[in-house]
Amino acid sequence: MATKSASETGRGAIAPSSPRGDPDALRLDLANRFREVRCRSVWLADPLSPEDCQVQSMADASPIKWHLAHSAWFFETFLVVPSLGESAAFHPRFRYLFNSYYNAVGDRTPRSQRGLMSRPTLDEIKDYRRHVDARFRDLLDTIEDPDLFERLPVIELGLNHEQQHQELMLTDIKHVFGLNPMRPTYRPPLRPQTKGDASPLDWREFDGGIVEAGHEGAGFSFDNEGPRHRTLLEPFRLASRPVNCGEYLAFIDDRGYEQPEFWLSEGWATVQNQGWKAPLYWELEGARWSVRTLTGARPIDPAEPVCHVSYYEADAFARWAGHRLPGEFEWESAAKARAISPEANLLEEGRFHPTAFVGRDSLASLFGDVWEWTRSAYLPYPGSKPTEGALGEYNGKFMCNQFVLRGGSCATPRSHLRATYRNFFPPDARWQFSGIRMASDA
Repeated sequence: MATKSASETGRGAIAPSSPRGDPDALRLDLANRFREVRCRSVWLADPLSPEDCQVQSMADASPIKWHLAHSAWFFETFLVVPSLGESAAFHPRFRYLFNSYYNAVGDRTPRSQRGLMSRPTLDEIKDYRRHVDARFRDLLDTIEDPDLFERLPVIELGLNHEQQHQELMLTDIKHVFGLNPMRPTYRPPLRPQTKGDASPLDWREFDGGIVEAGHEGAGFSFDNEGPRHRTLLEPFRLASRPVNCGEYLAFIDDRGYEQPEFWLSEGWATVQNQGWKAPLYWELEGARWSVRTLTGARPIDPAEPVCHVSYYEADAFARWAGHRLPGEFEWESAAKARAISPEANLLEEGRFHPTAFVGRDSLASLFGDVWEWTRSAYLPYPGSKPTEGALGEYNGKFMCNQFVLRGGSCATPRSHLRATYRNFFPPDARWQFSGIRMASDA
């Protein structure tokens, strides 16, 4: 895609989540969280060879070693060098090599050419990360208290930015492995998949009315989550869980990919041009479907949420089923009173794939497993203003030709999510863990 997804774009912070009152407590909290986030990125790359980390499988994805370098570049560019001076930079060419899209920072490697950079090596990039880690610790140790509080929103942004790249590391290496006829496995699951018959799909009714939408109060958020505003919702119904593979198989068996009446015009053209017949990573072996996952290829489990479908496929399925996709504020209204369940299938669970909904609490599935497509175009909220400076490039310029997804996936860190979080992708994107939850008018 020509634009950037929420998963790649960090965004300006509205409010920090770290304690503000006690500078010493703040420094300790930031040091601990920084170490945790940075170590997780390295842990995600540990099973991969240097060759794995070099490959760029398409322009929408990036090599793993580029993700590792760019997330260090962010801390160096927006925090370390402004606080400690140019002498704290690791290498003068890295500012060019690992800039993503910040025009105000300077020129950059074209996105489609990131996989061509055989140098610096993976070991050199790991040295770069260690250098930035040490300089960031120096920053925490030496910066004056008022300056620390002033830098806090950017530190929070850097931490959340790296968490976004952790999710991208998994989706991008899955795409690399998905094209490899050797069918490589990323790593074994840390927890087993849930087994059993799928929970029945039922519906929850909501009254609608004038509701408050968007982030407010303490805690970090990205600037596309605000400002808080009022919106009118008509009464609606929301499905109790995402669409599962068994239900999507029925769509395929009913020749859903062959009937243009279910598809938007651009969606139908995409199906014809791309030859889509099933979700990404599905393969027909004889008369049975299998799926390639990060933990290996296996038969389709009818009870698990279908994933790796585009907006076009999600919309077509909902039409075929006699329903529609939810609006993003319908989704947020249903989710805002719900905490993220301890059972939510997120990155920390280590399954690296959606798991079956078997006896799980109704609507507890709003967070985790799959990002859920909404029918809402990705647009600014009323009264929204871009962040000043280079960090203002995060967001507003991408609000065109994309749709909002909500809820997080099996590759999203738990601390990264909230009910107001807005992800966004163009309607033909399929390599993310994107799925379907249906809605209808009440």
